[in-house]
Amino acid sequence: MTELVIRPLTAGETPLFASLPDPGLVGRAVLGDVYGMIADGGEYRPEWTWVALRDGVVVARAAWWAKPEDEKPIALDWFDFTDADAAVQLLRTAPLHAEYSLLLPAGWREKPDVRAAAEARMAAAEAAGLRKLVERYRYNWTSDCALPERTGRLVYRPEPDDDVLRGVVRRIQEGSLDAHDLNGIATYGRDGAVEELLGLLNWMPSPRSWWRLAYTAAGDLAGFHVPARNSAGPCIGFIGVLPEQRGNGYARDLLIECTHDLVARGATRIAAATDQSNLPMAAHFARVGYPISEERIDFV
Repeated sequence: MTELVIRPLTAGETPLFASLPDPGLVGRAVLGDVYGMIADGGEYRPEWTWVALRDGVVVARAAWWAKPEDEKPIALDWFDFTDADAAVQLLRTAPLHAEYSLLLPAGWREKPDVRAAAEARMAAAEAAGLRKLVERYRYNWTSDCALPERTGRLVYRPEPDDDVLRGVVRRIQEGSLDAHDLNGIATYGRDGAVEELLGLLNWMPSPRSWWRLAYTAAGDLAGFHVPARNSAGPCIGFIGVLPEQRGNGYARDLLIECTHDLVARGATRIAAATDQSNLPMAAHFARVGYPISEERIDFV
């Protein structure tokens, strides 16, 4: 077999990346995304974009992403191939590491060709050393959806003290059903997991002044919500309820308030996500009127 060449792209090699045959069944193509380098108005850096070639033909490709000012990638966005072994070698060779979210159309297991494409990528990712963390639902609320009515059960206040917020997040993560919370605790410890989450929320381009703590009418702290913007637009940044307040449906109140906050700031489309195993939160999204737009599988 011809020797495999694995290397990063250089400026101007976007057509080489795009030359890989890909039916677009899974991955970034599900969203209609097109690869582009920052120099050409896209979002990707050539040195963070790698290809595997045989006889000059691309048989696997991968592209990592971060904001322009970031020093290391935060996500593996593109991972496609016609040669699974080459794809595994590419991920093992590239000196880049970040979470991989495999994007999938809703109900992907019921579509044989989509399922085959998804399972091939999962197998290659795991063979390269990534570990499946969780399957998630992705939601996309738009102005065509009904704006949910506020319940009036909670009062929302800003909290300028970072130490107070650290304490709130630490308590919310107790007994959390969120796989990323649990992975953060297992990897970094309880305090490290708090810093990781708050670091992600601060990394978003939306201002911290949007964050709100939620209190009951009696003045008891109930939860924390973050209406936010990411690189793609408005999103539900975080929703969490304190352990002693769970079972009251407050996550639904927080989701509704978060939606209203973003709409008041001009949002006509709001992205969100939750673990498929987090049945209570998935039920809240359904009740509030957030339709499932895609599914995703996260690898770490």
